[in-house]
Amino acid sequence: MRTLSPALAALTVLAGLVAGLLGALTPAHAVEAVRVTLDAPALDLTPMIERYRSDGEMIQISTAPGKDGIVRRIAVKAREPGARPDWMVFALTNDTDEQIDRLLVAPHFRLVGSGVVWPDLGGSRIAAITASEGIRPERDESLEADQFLITIDPGTTVTYVAELKGPNVPQVYLWDQDAYRKKTAGLTLYKGIIIGISGLLALFLTIIFVVKGAIIFPAAAALSWAVLAYACIDFGFLQRVFPVTESAERIYRASAEAVLGATLLVFLFAYLNLSRWHVRYSHVAFFWLIFLAGLVGLAVFDPPVAAGVARISMAAVAGVGLMLILYLAVHNGYDRAILLVPTWLLLLFWVVAAGFAITGQIGSDLVQPALIGGLVLIVMLIGFTVMQHAFAGGGLSHSLVSDTERRALALMGAGDIVFDWDVPGDRVFAGPEIEAQLGLKRGALEGPAANWLGLLHPFDVERYSAALDTVIEERRGRIVHDFRLRSAAGPYAWYRLKARPVIGTDGEVIRIVGTISDVTELKTAEERLLHDAVHDSLTGLPNRELLHDRLDAALALASQDARLKPAVIVLDIDRFKAINDAIGLSAGDSILLTLSRRLGRLLRPQDTLARVAGDEFAVILLSEREPDRILAFAEMIRRAIATPVTYADREVFLTVSVGVVLYEAGPGNAGQPKRDEVVKSAQMAMIQAKRGGGDRIEIFRANMRTERSDRLMLEADLRKALERNEIRVLFQPIVRLEDRTVAGFETLLRWDHPKLGRIPPATFLPVAEETGVIVALGNFAIERTALELAAWQRSLDVEPPIFASVNVSSRQLLRHDLLHDVKTVIARTGVLPGSLKLELSEGLVMENPEYAAQMLARIHDLGAGLSLDDFGTGYSALAYLQRFPFDTLKIDQSFVRQMGQGRTAMLRSLMRMAQELGLAVVAEGAESEEDAQGLQELGCDYAQGAAFGEPMTMLQARQLVGAAPEAA
Repeated sequence: MRTLSPALAALTVLAGLVAGLLGALTPAHAVEAVRVTLDAPALDLTPMIERYRSDGEMIQISTAPGKDGIVRRIAVKAREPGARPDWMVFALTNDTDEQIDRLLVAPHFRLVGSGVVWPDLGGSRIAAITASEGIRPERDESLEADQFLITIDPGTTVTYVAELKGPNVPQVYLWDQDAYRKKTAGLTLYKGIIIGISGLLALFLTIIFVVKGAIIFPAAAALSWAVLAYACIDFGFLQRVFPVTESAERIYRASAEAVLGATLLVFLFAYLNLSRWHVRYSHVAFFWLIFLAGLVGLAVFDPPVAAGVARISMAAVAGVGLMLILYLAVHNGYDRAILLVPTWLLLLFWVVAAGFAITGQIGSDLVQPALIGGLVLIVMLIGFTVMQHAFAGGGLSHSLVSDTERRALALMGAGDIVFDWDVPGDRVFAGPEIEAQLGLKRGALEGPAANWLGLLHPFDVERYSAALDTVIEERRGRIVHDFRLRSAAGPYAWYRLKARPVIGTDGEVIRIVGTISDVTELKTAEERLLHDAVHDSLTGLPNRELLHDRLDAALALASQDARLKPAVIVLDIDRFKAINDAIGLSAGDSILLTLSRRLGRLLRPQDTLARVAGDEFAVILLSEREPDRILAFAEMIRRAIATPVTYADREVFLTVSVGVVLYEAGPGNAGQPKRDEVVKSAQMAMIQAKRGGGDRIEIFRANMRTERSDRLMLEADLRKALERNEIRVLFQPIVRLEDRTVAGFETLLRWDHPKLGRIPPATFLPVAEETGVIVALGNFAIERTALELAAWQRSLDVEPPIFASVNVSSRQLLRHDLLHDVKTVIARTGVLPGSLKLELSEGLVMENPEYAAQMLARIHDLGAGLSLDDFGTGYSALAYLQRFPFDTLKIDQSFVRQMGQGRTAMLRSLMRMAQELGLAVVAEGAESEEDAQGLQELGCDYAQGAAFGEPMTMLQARQLVGAAPEAA
């Protein structure tokens, strides 16, 4: 064994070189693993698989991360040397404690998504499957699909590389074996029933043709035999009886579709007897039939083309046939065409459904067998239509019922109830159905018309009596009246009376006759629609429209009554979108519902609470008139929302920004405030509260309109600041306290406005954050910093290398594009690993710690450093700190100021904790040499502040570190 070790080592090196070469030639990507659970009967892997087109016989793939998080690479070789097959890659994860066996199924033929032009006619899809670890997948023999038994060990993530026999894999499912057997057994039974019905129908129509001898019967029989052949091929029955190759199966499938289109055309021509109408019909049908017959021959050489043309032809036959049938039925009254209209409409619907299926717009697995079943049903209806016409003597049967009987049958079919009032005798007759519906005794609604008044809703009595009295007095007209009747159980039901008067020989009304129908469901739907139109669907509160209507009424009343002073309060939940992103939309809806109930309990009956947007509410306050009490009420709202909301064993803490508008009316009616102005003013005050950091109350002031205008102008100028080269990048030195040398810089942005001069970051950065411009500014800062940092590192050969840090906003962190931007900048500029640091505030990281941990780990893997800014001022979640890959902590300047007052306990604790975690410490706000000396004594590594220099330009920074200027 010792003598073989050098040889084995050489082979290992050679294999590594070959794998490296192949990896350079073949792209590889890590795949996302699909979680497999014990209770899932089936998983659709089609959208999860990744397909590759290789240039050689071998492919290298990066596996999905295992339980240890490591991404490995595997190389898979094609079964045949020199082949360049297509590949399919997917990964499965078993995080249970049990071994999972699943059946991977890739059907040979799938009608759904097969296409119209050059359709996919099926065939074997997968040649072999290789697993990155564990048991090798074994093929199960099946005539209808490629099936592989896959075993996943407990707690493992396995990547599978499948060698494909062609470029198309329309569907890949992972089935539980028992579930797949049940599905297959059910479909087999269904397919057997459909084939049996189709065979019996074809045999029956053939026998009828022998007995009757009319030309329409062989045409119908040929169509039924064509459907039977198509069903046998599609259901795999033919392949089981007569084993055929895949190429032969595609030829049979294309030929069956061509024959089906041809027999459909023959039936249409024979049944409508088109030769009797015009000789051109015969010519068109003859050439069309020759063309379809040629498709059968074409199927031998190019099955996809033949099948595609046959599908288009079948759709054309259905569409043209319907127009021809309707023309003959309407213009000529042709009885055969009239009988065929329903069946052909069903055929056209089938063709449309089939079109949706083959183009992929309908994707269910049940579509394909359902379409075959529908086709058999259509042929069955065609057979019934043919027999009806043949045995009925060729004409439509005439009705033998009288007009009175026909009216009685129509009334019975409509389900309405008879209403008959004998006016002179004052006796009402109503069908017993209405008494049964109301739970009344038999005959309770018969007798004098006054008997109905006791059951009518009090609001409907006068209108009901007036409707009947008007018809009697006018001796003409028609009653269409809705009213409510009380049931025996108590609730009311809505009914609609449609009646006309019957005039006697003396010109007086002797009867009122009509029908009564139950319209309770219709009225309930109308009431629901009216309610939903002015109420929020989630909380049931009034919506914006109802709020505006009530505010108009309140302002109108206030203009007439000086005692009324309606105040409007608009409130918006702070950072509610982040809450939705963290715990889900359904949880967010539950929280909104809880808050609406809390706020509703604070109101009095005359007040109105409305939901006007996603997390924005508004209150019309009429119960309080004094400004102090109105502000106290707004404070009650703030405290009610600040009370934690418990959801799924966790507490959610909320804050709210509140804007208040107090009622101010000028002299006379001209001074009445407008509704839109009041609402906008309240929203301005709310926005002002949100800009102030949230969790506060603002009363509207007139100068807010001017501030809003100035802010809009500032937003517009900020969007163009980068294009106009108005944004400046400055660098503030970060000094190594040990030897007082410049260790790095922090990048700062300044805006030199052409009219307003230099605008401080505290003014324009919040605007950039709200408008989204912060993303472009952040990318600009990262790119300029990386370019300058690379220039410093090329000019200075120092160890450790000089570094630079850039602040990252919340919008940037939430975008996956940040990974691509950082990767691109590092690759293009060539900065040393870890020297370009991204600074994130503690509050930003803790808003969504799970997501932040994933993003920061991926950023760290790209070669960027990570710095936690303002540590100690936010959440201070030390348990989370170890999960994040930070390499630097930045201590907030407030702790440095406390050092001057002799309070160093907190600062000393932070230094000791950072040293134990192996993190470098940068202290902000070092204003003097005493601060720097004190920080050094406490063990701080770096410091920045006025003691070491203010923010400077790129040129000044280069001069400070002694870097040579870059060549132009």
